[in-house]
Amino acid sequence: MLRIFKYLKWAEWRQILCSLVFIVCQVWLDLKLPDYMNVITRLVQTPGSAMSEIWINGGWMLLCALGSLASAFVVGFLASRVAASFSQRLRSLQFNRVESFSMEEISRFSTASLITRSTNDVTQIQLLVTMGLQVVIRAPIMAVWAIMKISGKGFEWSMATGAAVAILIVIFALVMVFVMPKFRKMQKLIDNVTRVTRENLTGLRVVRAYNAEDFEKEKFETANADLTGTQLFTNRAMAIMMPIVMTIMNGLNLVIYWIGAYLLDAASMADRLTIFSNMVVFSAYAMQVIMSFMMLVMMFIMLPRASVSARRINEVLDTKPAIIEGSTTEGVSGLKGEITFKHVSFKYPDAAEYVLHDINFTVKQGETIAFIGSTGSGKSTLINLVPRFFDATEGEILIDGVNVRDYTLEALYNKIGYVPQKAVLFKGTVSSNVAFGDNGSDGFTEEDVKRAVRIAQSTDFVENMDNTYEADIAQSGANISGGQKQRLAIARAVCRNPEVYIFDDSFSALDYKTDRVLRNVLKKETAGITSMIVAQRIGTIMDADKIIVLDEGNIVGEGTHKDLLRTCAVYKEIATSQLSEEELVS
Repeated sequence: MLRIFKYLKWAEWRQILCSLVFIVCQVWLDLKLPDYMNVITRLVQTPGSAMSEIWINGGWMLLCALGSLASAFVVGFLASRVAASFSQRLRSLQFNRVESFSMEEISRFSTASLITRSTNDVTQIQLLVTMGLQVVIRAPIMAVWAIMKISGKGFEWSMATGAAVAILIVIFALVMVFVMPKFRKMQKLIDNVTRVTRENLTGLRVVRAYNAEDFEKEKFETANADLTGTQLFTNRAMAIMMPIVMTIMNGLNLVIYWIGAYLLDAASMADRLTIFSNMVVFSAYAMQVIMSFMMLVMMFIMLPRASVSARRINEVLDTKPAIIEGSTTEGVSGLKGEITFKHVSFKYPDAAEYVLHDINFTVKQGETIAFIGSTGSGKSTLINLVPRFFDATEGEILIDGVNVRDYTLEALYNKIGYVPQKAVLFKGTVSSNVAFGDNGSDGFTEEDVKRAVRIAQSTDFVENMDNTYEADIAQSGANISGGQKQRLAIARAVCRNPEVYIFDDSFSALDYKTDRVLRNVLKKETAGITSMIVAQRIGTIMDADKIIVLDEGNIVGEGTHKDLLRTCAVYKEIATSQLSEEELVS
């Protein structure tokens, strides 16, 4: 838990120290009130006392109360500032760390859990800091100072107060023993609710198409009921704390006056005024001690959950990314867009079997290399090794004669125009999606965007949209069709003017005519740029300079379309299932 506070800055520590000064001031003022009450009690009980003295002491009591209120305002203000800036930093640190994660780390945590850790968990820490500065620091100071004030004012009263405190400590300990495991479980259950909700919203069309609303509702209700049951248990356990504290407080007050009655009855007339004054003061101080424990009850409600949240946040921040960047920014002189795989094998983390086995090939600048094979043959995995979404388990991958591990990630990504299997668009405009990211240049001009859109065969539908290139794009591109999304994703890669294109089955949503026209224009307009294409359709890759056929992670064929028809049975089987005899020989 304490490790999370290493992310506080010195400016925030100074504010914490400043708030500590005001907390001490507030406690001192609060504990002065019983002293003035003692004086007023003596004056009231002493014949001949001047009314003005009572008014003067009452005025001092009022000033102490107002001073305590002002100190509380300052402490609350500083606590809120520290908590807000600290939570903002934790969110930023987590976001930046997740940005550096490879697919391995993302899968380990899960998307739903990372969302919860960046939102709900940070909120728990924010609440803890806000209340902690006002309560955790103040309560012990108040309790210790109050005990020092009442020490020596009555053995019997001290014993009664000590017994009340001991009972409270035992009750707190018992509650924490039973409640802490539930708080650990609660954050995981929140992850589960987030996951179920996210899946349902993302797959809403599929849910409705399969009449699975009742199934999804039941799944959500199960996750919701699990979370609700755990929250009810913890809330009920914490709910009993306040009545117990109030009962002990009122009981202690009653015991103090009951003991005081016996002491007054047994005392002489001369000592009764002193005993009565001490009883009033002791009662006030004893209430301050119990009030301190009441404040700690509030913290005990938040502390276990915040402790779990801190551990979960630290797990993210302490995770070292598996992808470590190098220091090289340029390839070998004279090479541009050349990619070489040397004895590359790959298996996913913790997997027993290799997905790729001893992959070897070279593609020169300006060439197009295509990968085809059955589902699960390793096509997408292979090309995902080039931008280092994963690192090869064995062997090496060279771009421009340099191992991809040796490049800085920025330099590596600036060489690549990547179009994923599932087109991803961001909320914004057509222009902001096409001119997305940084390619190491001074930015993209309007002409760059229009050229990329034209090459991607998107000009017609873009210029027919309201506001054309500044037309709104909804989150995930929900307001345009799948084919339009795919073409804009291709336009985004073209706009970068990279050395290498990576198309991961990026033409699947296009009709055959658009597919053919786009590839022809792309080849003509971007001559000299190397292309790596994963495809399911033979028609998309027939004119590639080299086609690699994968089967269960092995290269079983390599060559041009015509060569493979003669030499590779796997390729011929795929081709004959998609094309007619005339198309095969054309």
